[in-house]
Amino acid sequence: MAAGQKSLPWLIFLWPLLGCSCALPESWLPGEYANSTSDVLRFLSDFNSTAEEVFSFAVSASWNFETNLTDYNSKVQVRRLQSEDIDETMAKSRSYNLLLFTWEAWHNTAGVPLKKLYSRFVELSNKASRADGFADTGAWWRSWDDDSETFEQDMDNLYKTIQPLYLHLHAFVRRKLYNQYGSKYINLKGPIPAHLLGNMWAQTWNNIYDLMIPFPGKVNVDVTDEMVRQGYNATHMFRVAEEFFTSLGLMEMPKEFWEGSMIVKPNDRDVVCHASAWDFYNRKDFRIKQCTKVTMDEFFTVHHEMGHIQYYLQYKNQPVGFRDGANPGFHEAIGDLMALSVSTPKHLHKINLMKSAESDEETNLNFLLNMALQKIAFLPFGYLVDLWRWGVFSEKTPPERYNADWWYLRTKYQGICPPIRRTEEQFDPGAKFHIPNNTPYIRYFVSFILQFQLHEKLCEAANHTGPLHTCDIYRSKEAGTILKKILEPGSSRPWPELLQETIGTNKIDASSLMKYFDPVIRWLEKQNVNETLGWPDFMWLPPTPEDYPENIKTTEATKESVAAPCLAFSWTNCGLEGGGGGGGVCLEQTPPGGSGLLGGGGSPVWGLVCPPGSTGPAGACAFYPLCRRLNARDDHFAFSVLVQFTASRGSRGFTL
Repeated sequence: MAAGQKSLPWLIFLWPLLGCSCALPESWLPGEYANSTSDVLRFLSDFNSTAEEVFSFAVSASWNFETNLTDYNSKVQVRRLQSEDIDETMAKSRSYNLLLFTWEAWHNTAGVPLKKLYSRFVELSNKASRADGFADTGAWWRSWDDDSETFEQDMDNLYKTIQPLYLHLHAFVRRKLYNQYGSKYINLKGPIPAHLLGNMWAQTWNNIYDLMIPFPGKVNVDVTDEMVRQGYNATHMFRVAEEFFTSLGLMEMPKEFWEGSMIVKPNDRDVVCHASAWDFYNRKDFRIKQCTKVTMDEFFTVHHEMGHIQYYLQYKNQPVGFRDGANPGFHEAIGDLMALSVSTPKHLHKINLMKSAESDEETNLNFLLNMALQKIAFLPFGYLVDLWRWGVFSEKTPPERYNADWWYLRTKYQGICPPIRRTEEQFDPGAKFHIPNNTPYIRYFVSFILQFQLHEKLCEAANHTGPLHTCDIYRSKEAGTILKKILEPGSSRPWPELLQETIGTNKIDASSLMKYFDPVIRWLEKQNVNETLGWPDFMWLPPTPEDYPENIKTTEATKESVAAPCLAFSWTNCGLEGGGGGGGVCLEQTPPGGSGLLGGGGSPVWGLVCPPGSTGPAGACAFYPLCRRLNARDDHFAFSVLVQFTASRGSRGFTL
């Protein structure tokens, strides 16, 4: 089923071309073939070369679009919320009301309009899947990962393996949030309100690490300042990453990579900055698109994206149908695998970014808790997204229970709850990009476990001694040999067979992950002696603040860290322009209880926000802090910005 998996997105992408009245290139049209061995082989060769041309054409079109968003293209994007501003607000604000408003506005705006469309989509998708012999679309998706009938049970068993660690992490985080927000909003026996975990979907929690840090007196590993002092730029970051791979005996980047990649944001045009790796299907052109900044985090991202490129390079001579990961989780696992070595003090010392590779127990625990907030916190979410969709596709979850079942699973597995009452009028799953984009998600759950399994085997090959979290495979040709054996076949061999041959097991299991985090597991167990593990008050919800939404306050920390702690809406003069019904923002002279307009480009101002369906600035409208961004028309709030993730075939993104 790998070939079908590859072709579906392109079929959709190329539909306008294939359906237009223009003639296709003659070389793309079917030829005449006899029923003979020689013609079968000729057909396979012709099919492969045509597929390369078609895929290369489509990837090039997508690349050209994302690296040059014209004024027209920018305007026809999905109404653009400033994703960076919203992400930063969710990450850095500690204002309960502001986080709640941001969370609610996003989920209502992004999710609600999709509900009716989604149920119709499910109907059509299932019809197509059943025509191909599958019970439903969920069954078709699962066949990409594993043809065995035990796949769902295998995934459940994996989750149960890591659940004890997650419960301890959850209890620790809940106590810290209780210290921050108090008993009114945090129930020490209940789920955590979803808007307080530093991320719109509560899928990773490392953005609230400042509230969680075990030993604040210990300096965190961050070599950003040293990179700047040494004169690092984007090109040097990519050259250092390339040397990591060549030190393992793997391939260097081809000249087309350096000629074609976009590794800094151009000054003369708008682009999609989301980092992604691209395969142009001609066996020589591979690129990365990244608006690289000189920071340690982006240094790790460079290695992650180059991991995808290395995978492309290794399987480039496979037939097109096999140019993919051994299963959908492999590609992301390989990208993340590199960061497990590169982020260690040992590696940063080897490349002269740290003076010493030594670290004490407290520094190690700080590092491991931060990693757990990224890796362990994600696992329940990575699992439940497709659990929900499998239920939807199998019709066990009907449209009238879409939201209820979504929140049941999020509470059951993540131990989180909506921060404000939700009903079937909302469609909160639709606020997560991968749901409307129809991107399977279980691959991320698999990749987060598989990466540690591969890491342990490569560390053994590199003759590493000591705790697994300190291992760096840099300069180990032995580790590179194993990695090459994993990458070269692409998806041409069953992944259990490939794992058995390369790392000695045909199962994906979480024992390596548990070994990696063992020191922080034991530390969390001691911290949680008097804590409730789990959330027996399953149905608990936090109260809505009495002054919400009128009083949205930003803390000093938020003002310092977020230049514009605001939400933006399209300018419609609250329905007074072009008729009503659109909602929008009206500039007001004074905030409620205030004495004038807070002004200036990029600083908070007060506006009257009217929800969709309103016909004027009265009634349902309310005051909120908004962001004024000066543009060609200074009388507008320019709510400019794109939530754009790379979803096209041929590119690999870093975002979950």
